[in-house]
Amino acid sequence: MSDTPTFASLGLPTALVNSLSRAGFESPFPIQEAAIPDVLAGRDVLGRGKTGSGKTLAFGLPLLAQVGGKKAAPKRPLALILVPTRELAMQVQDALEPLGRSLDLRFKTVIGQTSMPRQIDALRRGVEVLVATPGRLKDLMRQGACDLRDIQITVLDEADHMADMGFLPDVTDILDQVHPDGQTLLFSATLDKDVDVLVRRYLKDPVTHAIGAVDESVDTMEHHLLLVAPKDKNAVTAAIANREGRTILFARTKHGADRIATQLTQVGVRAAALHGGKSQNLRTRTLAEFREGTIGVLVATDVAARGIHVDDISLVVHIDPPADHKDYMHRAGRTARAGEKGTVVTLVLPHQVRATSSMTRRAGIEVPRTKVTTGDEELARLTGARQPSGIPIIEPIIPERPVRSSRPGGGGGGKFGRGRSGGAGAPRTSRPYRDRGEGGGYNREGSTGGGYNRSENSGGYNREGSTGGGYNRSENSGGYNRESSAGGSYNRDAGARREGSFGGHRDSSGPRHTDNRTDRPAGTGGTRSPRPVGDGADRPYKPRRRPTHSS
Repeated sequence: MSDTPTFASLGLPTALVNSLSRAGFESPFPIQEAAIPDVLAGRDVLGRGKTGSGKTLAFGLPLLAQVGGKKAAPKRPLALILVPTRELAMQVQDALEPLGRSLDLRFKTVIGQTSMPRQIDALRRGVEVLVATPGRLKDLMRQGACDLRDIQITVLDEADHMADMGFLPDVTDILDQVHPDGQTLLFSATLDKDVDVLVRRYLKDPVTHAIGAVDESVDTMEHHLLLVAPKDKNAVTAAIANREGRTILFARTKHGADRIATQLTQVGVRAAALHGGKSQNLRTRTLAEFREGTIGVLVATDVAARGIHVDDISLVVHIDPPADHKDYMHRAGRTARAGEKGTVVTLVLPHQVRATSSMTRRAGIEVPRTKVTTGDEELARLTGARQPSGIPIIEPIIPERPVRSSRPGGGGGGKFGRGRSGGAGAPRTSRPYRDRGEGGGYNREGSTGGGYNRSENSGGYNREGSTGGGYNRSENSGGYNRESSAGGSYNRDAGARREGSFGGHRDSSGPRHTDNRTDRPAGTGGTRSPRPVGDGADRPYKPRRRPTHSS
């Protein structure tokens, strides 16, 4: 037997080994070599490895081997991979699904801002491997579209990031629904604080494989602090972004990422922003263009700092220094992956020098400081900076398609979000304008007269238990925002001060209109006629009689 390990020697099925060979994978990384045999043996595994160490195949290959040849029942997947971000979910599926085809496995990615009906339909047909973010998976479980009792193996990838993002309550709710005898794998760059709680609660006698810590620097990665004056920062940023090669710039906020991308485009640098405020379709398209080389510069928030793998990123730039050393190392981990070389530079303003130096020391790296301005030879040597052309790049405007809500009764066009289609995301049964009632109305149950968002009675707007028309009114006849009143009034309680009503009782002999409504005499006659079906709630009262629709 050769001293060099192979995937076949780790005990993986032949079909899977052949798929790996066709994809160009010949020998395992250290964490894969260490973890795969234990997972295949049915052990719970706790994997700690720095970004870029090959964790996806370390848990993915034995997972595929464990469920290969089995078929999932409708709504009951056999394997679950939980990840913190949508981009990472899609990346995991892209890495594993082609390999899983050799074992006839069906995959589905379950993430937010994508079609929930399609996800429900896929689960109903049967899915062996489910890759999910916690929030969307909880939504599907609440709707009864996904049952986790058949899960044989669960993976928590980037568990520390899920803890940082506040997902732990969702994660624990999900893990509580998984079959108690199932196998659990947890992979994380760090194992502190809340991650340790997950380990103690859900992993049974785990085998630990630690291949480098988060604060361990990569030998092929160079680090530099570039000291810049505030007035030079934009020009230095543009020169660095105009270099040859694939580059990621990290900004602190969504607004900052958008602003920097716009500024770069205006001076002739083809750049795009990536952050959580953009739709999933746009985020997916931006990453695809960055991978293909259509876009050379990606301006990102920390949404891209964890788990996102793009080949040949030669430079990472912290436009805004990160908050702590963990974030620094995760951002830096986008370059110098799998033995490649890369450079990490941080732009530091005078007031940021002390805090940034302290942060890099906590990360365990010694970072040289260099004072730079635009046009410096040293700046060009360290980063490959070049002066941009200054000619704006004019891109065709591609409108972003609105994300359709997956919740029933979603908003639609028209006043009050009302439309004849029932609004985006409304289920087909609720889309007709007149639905489930004897009279007209929108989103109304058990109703006999027109109205909008109304329950159990006749006309009105957002009203319960009412017998006459009105707006946001309870348990009585006409009025506006009124409770338990016999006579109409505006914002009036319990029938007090009956004079001056809006749509209430009025003396038939009184004037039809006065400039001062409080001068209108109180009376008992002259109730207004009922409104026609579907009449707008904000339409002013007109005393002439209107025909009552019977439809």
